[in-house]
Amino acid sequence: MFLIKSGQEISGRARALVAAVVLVLALAVPFGRFAWAIETTAREALLMDFDTGTVMLEKNAETLMPPSSMSKLMTTFMVFEQLKAGRLSLDDTFTVSENAWTKGGAASGGSTMFLDPNSSVRLEDLLRGIIVQSGNDACIVVAEHLAGTEDAFAEAMNRRSREIGLTRSIFQNSTGLPHPEHLMTARDLATLAKRIITDFPEYYPYYSEKEFTYNGITQHNRNPLLYKNIGADGLKTGHTSVAGYGLTASAENNGRRLILVLNGLESTRARTEESERLMSWGFRTFENVEMFKPGATVTEAEVWLGQTQTVPLVLPDGLTVTLPRNARRTMTVTVRYEGPIPAPIERGQEVATLVIEAPDIQPLTFPLQAGTNVERMGVINRIFAALRYIVVGLAMPDPESSAAPAGEGT
Repeated sequence: MFLIKSGQEISGRARALVAAVVLVLALAVPFGRFAWAIETTAREALLMDFDTGTVMLEKNAETLMPPSSMSKLMTTFMVFEQLKAGRLSLDDTFTVSENAWTKGGAASGGSTMFLDPNSSVRLEDLLRGIIVQSGNDACIVVAEHLAGTEDAFAEAMNRRSREIGLTRSIFQNSTGLPHPEHLMTARDLATLAKRIITDFPEYYPYYSEKEFTYNGITQHNRNPLLYKNIGADGLKTGHTSVAGYGLTASAENNGRRLILVLNGLESTRARTEESERLMSWGFRTFENVEMFKPGATVTEAEVWLGQTQTVPLVLPDGLTVTLPRNARRTMTVTVRYEGPIPAPIERGQEVATLVIEAPDIQPLTFPLQAGTNVERMGVINRIFAALRYIVVGLAMPDPESSAAPAGEGT
């Protein structure tokens, strides 16, 4: 059901005037949470639609957690930015320091690319070593080259992370190795994954590579979804004894992309089964529908003392929304504004709100803008307009005010 409503209460003295237009629309609804969301055994989780940002599932998504190797996504993000800016080349060679070899090499006992100390390595190989093999040694080499020390690189990660919308993450190293203050949230990881996919389409394919051989040693990508038939093409696993097993993943199916973050699972098998189950559930249960095309007129709003009687209400960027496949029948879409809207009105001015509601679903609102300029009537025309209001028995606004009659539309 689509309701266009406006109301007015003139200086608190007159009765309300309410105009309503009712249309039937079979449209989608974007909501932040769904009452019937699936349960998960992960300690932290978030499942998000890539295009609309709708969260279909979240569990402790704002809780700071040890991200383990999933924080390597920020390390590669920092490198990708330098590459895109032309300050680095994939053919640049970096030298492996003794520190990188000691902390992240074969002798460290952690994930490694098996770099040799004092050797020179192409940056493209280092990126594959980080992404496919989860090499801690490769991360440290990159950090030392870009910032001088790993600590300085972590400080740069922290500064840049705030600038790109990671609101709570704290980085202490380039690797994700255990540190009590090296923490991220599931929501921040999803935000970071989206930025990587959006900003670096030329480098994102590295995340879909299933194996990489370096120094005569072949290692396979640990992302379990790459080996499933669900359209997965990234991003990064993580595991430490403190964090448990985690995964930040993305998959595309029939033109629709989802981002999934899981952490705190008990085994690689649990990570595989849970990530496949939740990703498949997201594709199967929800759909995206284009509700309004960019610039489309949603409805017309009444204008007070304008050279036109109405003004079109538009969504400049359009609106595509996500909803459960069986939820369309119960939803309502309402346009609310305090009206009539006083002239002059500037094109692009936010003058109304689109509200979408359905049972058991948290509603969402979108600002509507004026689609055209509306100039104010001349003095003579304003006098005649006021007289017409008197003749039809409607009160006038206070003479000291040029604003429209006040009152909230519902």
